[in-house]
Amino acid sequence: MKPHRPEKVASEVRTLIGEAIVNRLSDPRISRFASVTRVTVSADLSVADVYVSVMGSPAEERRTLAGLAHARGHLQTLVARNLRIRTCPELRFHADASIKRGMETIRIIEETMARSRPEAGLAESPPGENA
Repeated sequence: MKPHRPEKVASEVRTLIGEAIVNRLSDPRISRFASVTRVTVSADLSVADVYVSVMGSPAEERRTLAGLAHARGHLQTLVARNLRIRTCPELRFHADASIKRGMETIRIIEETMARSRPEAGLAESPPGENA
């Protein structure tokens, strides 16, 4: 087995599942703001861990993961038909909060920077001018 093969399979699975979420799945539990952030495939290609980020509440995230788990058989069939390998990896779905954590970090940085800027009315006047 070639060393890059799991990464190639992971990339194809990520593309297929991402496209299916947007265009093929009609389960109302699956948020349209769900995206596949990454996929890892075991070295023997038997398991694919699919990490999904859902922009929304924790309840929406849980519903989306439940909907994806329910659609696993359909998605498994879709992946098997499109991959040119002997056996299809078993799909396992996981929540990925990395995008939410990144957005929260940016928000905190922006708030901190806004607080550290001098207020417009309290700015020092240029040298030589009397207030």
